Formats: sequence, C-alpha cells, structure tokens
Amino acid sequence: MPRVTEALDDTRADTRARVEHAALDLFTSKGFEHVIIDDVAAAAGISRRTFFRYFGTKADAVWGDFRAHVARLEELLAATEPQQPVLASVCAAYAAVNDYADSELPVLRGRMQLILTEPALLAHSQLRYADIDRVVARHVAHRTGSSPTALVPRLVAVSTRAAATTAFELWVADERTPLGGLLRDSLAQLTSGFPALNE
Repeated sequence: MPRVTEALDDTRADTRARVEHAALDLFTSKGFEHVIIDDVAAAAGISRRTFFRYFGTKADAVWGDFRAHVARLEELLAATEPQQPVLASVCAAYAAVNDYADSELPVLRGRMQLILTEPALLAHSQLRYADIDRVVARHVAHRTGSSPTALVPRLVAVSTRAAATTAFELWVADERTPLGGLLRDSLAQLTSGFPALNE
C-alpha cells in the first residue's frame, strides 16, 4: 500500500510542477492579465477542473507550493539552538529556506520576476508575506518571552523579510550575482547594524 501512495504522491507532484511551469511560461510571455486559467490548463495538458485541484487562483500558480515553504521556515526556526542570538537565528533560517539548487533557479527567477513586478499580484503578495511574518514573529516572541504582536517580534519579521526581498530584487535584475551571496550579504547588513554606514 505505501508504494501505491508514494506513486500517487509523485504523480501529483509532477502534475503540480507541470501546471506551475506552464503558468509561469504563459504569464511571462503573454502577461499575467492576458492569460486565463483555461489557457494554463490547456498548456499543461489538464482540464480546468484539475487545475483547481492544485491551485485556487492564477496567482496561486505563480507562488507554487508556498505553504510548504512557510512550513519549512517554521521547522528551521524551531530547530535553532537556544544560545544562538534571536536575529541571527531568523537570518540563518531565511538563508537556509532560500537555498535553491542550480537547476531550480531558472523557474525561481521567472516566479520572482512576476511576484516583484506584476501589479496584479501585489495584493496577493501581501497575504503571502503576512504568512511569513507571522511565523517569524511567533519565533521571536517565543525566544524573547513576548507577544507576537509586540513591537520587536513584528519589527524583526518585517525587516528580515525586507532584507530577503531586496536580495531577490537585485538577483532578478542581475543574474550574474549568485542569489545565496546576495541573501547572506543582505541579512548580514541587518544583523550587524549596517556596518557600511559606520565607516
């Protein structure tokens, strides 16, 4: 029985990936607003009904399996050593969850290009960012004995996300710079209080 379940899981993962790739290709070539779900379904070789088994909206197809990304970040934060400084633990988790294999980078670049530049996705992006912020704020609150809605947990959540987003923006604009290096540099500036401004 487990083998059958694993085979089904693999098939679903393959289908999901195929739909994502088809959606990203169409959104990039034709523009997000000019593509309808039927176009994506046809390009992926599935029915409209099957599309909705994997994604609720067109925007969800751009973000992919973001829930798994958020869950992974939460796992990484939970596994941090108690003696590690709180801000450093968040930055290390951010860097780890965004450590992509070279083979994944072309799809990631297309995804981030849309997320960062497509006006129709901005409101949707705020919802996704809020999910990340909640996870980070809970971690900081747990480590500091405060509330996730208090100033410091919320400030850490927003500022670390901004640092990571800035790294992605620079990477999308210039692919010659490795994403990992940009993420580490951006987060290091944050954890060390912008040393470049104190020279």
